[in-house]
Amino acid sequence: MCDDGPGIDPGHLPHVFDRFYRADPARSRESGSTGLGLAIAAALVAAHDGRIEARSAPGHGTAFRVLLPVEGPPGQPERRTISSIQTGA
Repeated sequence: MCDDGPGIDPGHLPHVFDRFYRADPARSRESGSTGLGLAIAAALVAAHDGRIEARSAPGHGTAFRVLLPVEGPPGQPERRTISSIQTGA
């Protein structure tokens, strides 16, 4: 799933999961933005041995994908990774 918002400039994408980072300078603490939401999401995913990714292009929206490892049935020790959540932001 992808939103149809303004997108994120490619120069900001490597930093969107950093604490206190805000790609949009119009968003501030006064407007209720702390720049912690995506950092918290990334920490939760990492705590479960997963990965979170962002794809975006200016004018074409943004998509976030969360990949989490899943244990196989009992007796099958192999692990595989599935895309468990894909949502627009």
